[in-house]
Amino acid sequence: MAKTPKKDKTEEKEEHEESGGNKEDRERAYEVLATRVNPIASPLAARKLTKRLYKTVKKASKEKNIRKGIRDVQKFIKKGERGIVLIAGDTTPIEVYCHLPVVCEDAKIPYCYVPAKQDLGEAAGSKRPTCCVLLKPNESYQSSYDECLTDVTTLPRPI
Repeated sequence: MAKTPKKDKTEEKEEHEESGGNKEDRERAYEVLATRVNPIASPLAARKLTKRLYKTVKKASKEKNIRKGIRDVQKFIKKGERGIVLIAGDTTPIEVYCHLPVVCEDAKIPYCYVPAKQDLGEAAGSKRPTCCVLLKPNESYQSSYDECLTDVTTLPRPI
């Protein structure tokens, strides 16, 4: 009878995190991600707001009502589309998206940073990470969109 090799602690920990872990692990995971963001990532969404934003992005992606990527988001902001802009705070180099908050402020569109581009890409229905999403309003998820909009607009803006 063949024995199965023992798993070391790092493999067990990775499996535990992939399976969802417990509440303390998820909170620690957010804290770890929040420490990895770039220095210009302000305002950074809190843990609860980030979770709510990801859920709303998932609903919007099912309705095909989002724009993904820097070029696409910037193009449609200049064309006059409205919504909430979510920017991944862990994107490097910073020069890729450092102009986007200024574009959003000029167009009077609310924006905020979320900790991880991988999570933002997954919420947008993609296997690839994405550094920017424009979340547009729709009737099917209007209540959650409105909650997110009020929370994002109340976040303190950088000076």
